[in-house]
Amino acid sequence: MKRLRWLLIGLAVLMGVLVLNTLRSSSKQLTDVPPAPAVSVGDSAINRLVKALQLRTVSYSDYSLTDTTQFEKFLTLLQQSFPRIHRQLKRETFNQYGLLYEWKGQNPALKPVLLMGHYDVVPVIQGTQKMWKKPPFGGLIEDGFLYGRGTLDDKSSVMAQLEAVEWLLSTGFRPERTVFLAYGQDEEVTGFRGAQTIAAALAQRKVSLEYVLDEGGVLKTDGIPGLTKPVALIGIGEKGYASIELTTVSKGGHSSMPPKQTSIGLIAEAVSKLEKNPFPARLDAGLDQMFTYIGPEMPVGQRIVFANQWLFAPLISRIMVQSNSGSAALRTTTAPTIFQAGVKDNVLPIEATATINFRILPGETVETVVKHVKEVIDDERIRINVLKKFISEPSPVSDPAAPGFERIHRTIKGVFPETIVTPYLTLGGTDSRFYAPVCSQIYRFSPTPMNDEDTQRVHGTNERISLKDYRNMIRFYVTLIRNSQP
Repeated sequence: MKRLRWLLIGLAVLMGVLVLNTLRSSSKQLTDVPPAPAVSVGDSAINRLVKALQLRTVSYSDYSLTDTTQFEKFLTLLQQSFPRIHRQLKRETFNQYGLLYEWKGQNPALKPVLLMGHYDVVPVIQGTQKMWKKPPFGGLIEDGFLYGRGTLDDKSSVMAQLEAVEWLLSTGFRPERTVFLAYGQDEEVTGFRGAQTIAAALAQRKVSLEYVLDEGGVLKTDGIPGLTKPVALIGIGEKGYASIELTTVSKGGHSSMPPKQTSIGLIAEAVSKLEKNPFPARLDAGLDQMFTYIGPEMPVGQRIVFANQWLFAPLISRIMVQSNSGSAALRTTTAPTIFQAGVKDNVLPIEATATINFRILPGETVETVVKHVKEVIDDERIRINVLKKFISEPSPVSDPAAPGFERIHRTIKGVFPETIVTPYLTLGGTDSRFYAPVCSQIYRFSPTPMNDEDTQRVHGTNERISLKDYRNMIRFYVTLIRNSQP
């Protein structure tokens, strides 16, 4: 009876703690936000975006394949489209096509803000052109949607930001705080010629920024499980990137007399070991912040779980790893992407290689990834080599309690009042990673409503944006620039 009594007391205490934590888990959503003022956006703004989409500013890893005349035409288009900006703002170019605009504020004591994007796009995969409803570089409109490569990633952001500044200039608005606009020409390949060079120049000038806003998060219109409202995902960090090549060499020979394990078998076994031994799942790389924001908006059962992560973290992890996207948000991912071996069906290959791509969770490094790979494979016959062409460490995680996040949050609520705002971890990479030396608060969000189907259009077929959403993007950036002033 005594044990039962203590057990009941323990359960009562546990229930009390769970309930108390849930009650303390109050909503993080701003409620005192008036609707953002209307911004008149005429058809001329749509026409300017159309012209931008018609320019094939495609970036390639092999720079010699790049049609630089298209990039030159894009810069000319900007000068013609935004005359006030080019009269009143300072403009610099980096490696010919990277752009930095400076809108000088009246109070030099205030840290500047930087809005950024990129205007290069990925190629359209050969043979998929016929799958497009409208030509990918036609800039054609149908049923209220504008089709074209770059409508979502990322010419719309670049053009909307410039439209916002041009509109504010037309009203006589003068910022107290300096506003920078930075646009890269090679984000889709490395960002080295554009964003990296621009950020390095700002660092050399000892510029310190209040906050940076880049692409990377969206307004998810079909919500997330447990929430019926749209969710604005503001990236507060992003994963790192590294690819590792595994290589082994054997004697080869005739396929009629194979050894117990061929070079292909060795590499296949190594890859299988890595897939069967994934990196551990963790909630402390931005997801914990996300749960703090969305938890109070959930039904009561889920609220209890998210308000008591100290107890339910293993349960949350087990549920999330059931989906590819959930697993990717929780851990450093392991993705075999290239396998090379053999030239003839009756000849044993001498050499076999496999390339594994890792997207690295904040809190880990390229070095810890290599250590994990060596320990899991544990085979001296396998050479492990980090490919140096492109490596990126995970970004620092920015603070959702910082003023920059609050200004973005307030702007979202003003333009999209029914939306739930939350920080999250950006799974891909953006140009914003280069700005860490000049800013500790870097956020990733595009004011573009998208559902699961729309996200497949990014880098895919039938990329498009609704005219209504594009007009709202301009309104968003106008409001954000205003909200970023003291």
